[in-house]
Amino acid sequence: MIATPDRTPLPREFFDRPVLDVAPDLLGRILVRTTPDGPIALRLTEVEAYDGADDPGSHAYRGRTARNGVMFGPPGHVYVYFTYGMWFCMNLVCGPEGKASAVLLRAGEIIEGAELARTRRLSARNDKELAKGPARLATALGVDRSLDGTDACTSDATPLKILTGTPVPRDQVRNGPRTGIAGEGGNGDIHPWRFWIANDPTVSPYRAHVPRRRRS
Repeated sequence: MIATPDRTPLPREFFDRPVLDVAPDLLGRILVRTTPDGPIALRLTEVEAYDGADDPGSHAYRGRTARNGVMFGPPGHVYVYFTYGMWFCMNLVCGPEGKASAVLLRAGEIIEGAELARTRRLSARNDKELAKGPARLATALGVDRSLDGTDACTSDATPLKILTGTPVPRDQVRNGPRTGIAGEGGNGDIHPWRFWIANDPTVSPYRAHVPRRRRS
């Protein structure tokens, strides 16, 4: 018998820890997106850790900017960025406040509100592809920069909330190099900081960094 996922919100203390402790512990947790059209709930199956000034793959590696300010805390807030001129990606900020770190939400299983997610992800061939990849996840949930800085741990009404769900046993967690990261940040021997649930069909395929070609 499969236990019912715990719908208790994760406390802020959960995120006020080193990012490499938080990232694998997010697998199996539930993210709820509340919209005027209805709620969508997603079970997290793949994430990546980014550790600020100590991590050349992080947006905060070179310090604080207007774009990455949310990464510096407080923990439990949502950091949303725009990439490649077309996609949004969503992160959850980790503590302590003042030290930038965050977990990129790479993939998940839609467990509630699939009908609504399908209207946003018309190219998905099946429900397993609705949130298979960070841009697809954000698109399925209707996440954009207007949600940057949202508190996902508050007890108040909020458009994004993270629930306890069903934590994944550590023997089912895999890790490896982060996807699409150049240089040292993409070296899996140094930063094997992508974490996923073994054999889960919603996990995105690994892709190494490919330099973008400049138009002649």
